[in-house]
Amino acid sequence: MKFSKRYLAIGAAFVSAAIVTGLGLAAWLVYEPPIAKIRRPSASNFDRNLVVRGEQLVTVGDCIVCHTAPNGAPFAGARALPTPFGTLFSNNITPDEKTGIGTWSLAAFSRAMRQGVARDGSHLYPALPYEHFTHVSDEDLEAIYAFLMTRQPVARQAPENQLLPGLGFRPLLAGWKLLFLRQTEFQPLASESASWNRGKYLVDGLAHCGGCHTPRNLAGGEESGREFAGGVAEGWNAPALDETNPSAARWNVASLFAYLKRGSDSGHGAAGGPMGPVVEGLSRLNDADVEAIAVYIDSRMHPAPISGERAVDAEPAMDNRSAAAAAHPDADLLFDGACSGCHAPRAPMNLNGRPLLSFTTDLKADDPRNSVQALLQGIAAPGEKGAYMPSFSGTVTDRQLADLLAYARARFTDKPAWRDLEATVADIRKENAE
Repeated sequence: MKFSKRYLAIGAAFVSAAIVTGLGLAAWLVYEPPIAKIRRPSASNFDRNLVVRGEQLVTVGDCIVCHTAPNGAPFAGARALPTPFGTLFSNNITPDEKTGIGTWSLAAFSRAMRQGVARDGSHLYPALPYEHFTHVSDEDLEAIYAFLMTRQPVARQAPENQLLPGLGFRPLLAGWKLLFLRQTEFQPLASESASWNRGKYLVDGLAHCGGCHTPRNLAGGEESGREFAGGVAEGWNAPALDETNPSAARWNVASLFAYLKRGSDSGHGAAGGPMGPVVEGLSRLNDADVEAIAVYIDSRMHPAPISGERAVDAEPAMDNRSAAAAAHPDADLLFDGACSGCHAPRAPMNLNGRPLLSFTTDLKADDPRNSVQALLQGIAAPGEKGAYMPSFSGTVTDRQLADLLAYARARFTDKPAWRDLEATVADIRKENAE
């Protein structure tokens, strides 16, 4: 009996030591020290050229989109960001001293961008894509900081996040970072051109293209080994940016540049959903950086090197109206009344260099989600001359919309009919309303 008690006591001591060690390790992983507040620097303290460069970098990162609420002041935050885990609200990144980053030093700002830790030591949610921003150079972070600290301070506190139970406990984010945050500096490849290296730096870093165009696992981390294989963003499918893209043969540097700058080109559909604001931002970015992004993405879509500009595959326009009208007579009439002014062959929209529906990737996709969203949400013009389409959500029923999409797919593509289309439309409409 004494022998048993002795070993029980030893075992209990080991268990206690393991618990204490585990708690200590957890505390070490979770704890981040606060960084002292500073007095808000005057805008005149920052070099004008640095601020101008920072504006371009902020444009690449599309910061204004996530950090500006509808009808709100630029960069003042409070925009709702839906996620599979609930709704987050973006932070105020104007230099307001109480609700923004006015008391943040450059060191505090850089830590937030690269490590996802606020000035006060609290962990930030990866809606701020710090797993990409970790690649951004010190010099670029300094320029971004200079630009933001010279904005007009706006006092606006973001609403409380609305997350699933338990996920509001920020220390849990330390575990997420342990799994998915890899803090690595960008390393250029001597074997590639300066434009390619610049494009990779922007795409992997500030532009954080993989944040939407890479699939994510159940924990919300990007799936390892599947970079740019396609993802989901705000209810839209973000297509693959690698050789698996079904339209890869119809893209080259020139067409990618045109799409990124204007939101459309003569051989592809218009940028819709969350890609619209991205294009609106890139329309203000210098041409050299946009071209660099196009060069790098083109290399991902076409891994085999070639000399000179890659020609895109020619594709004849398709119009099977007779067969489509026979199968969907009501939709043929609806298309004539609501769509033909822009989308019928020889329509003014097409004559002005806009894409024909037979060239639209989304209409040929296996999944109808983006085509459904385009009709339900419409397409906002990303700039003064960009393609625009109104929302038809309030004017057509689920059945009419499904019939119209089935008609368009039959008329302008050679792909098989989408299955359960009316149910899909109803489900996506419900998602949008939530």
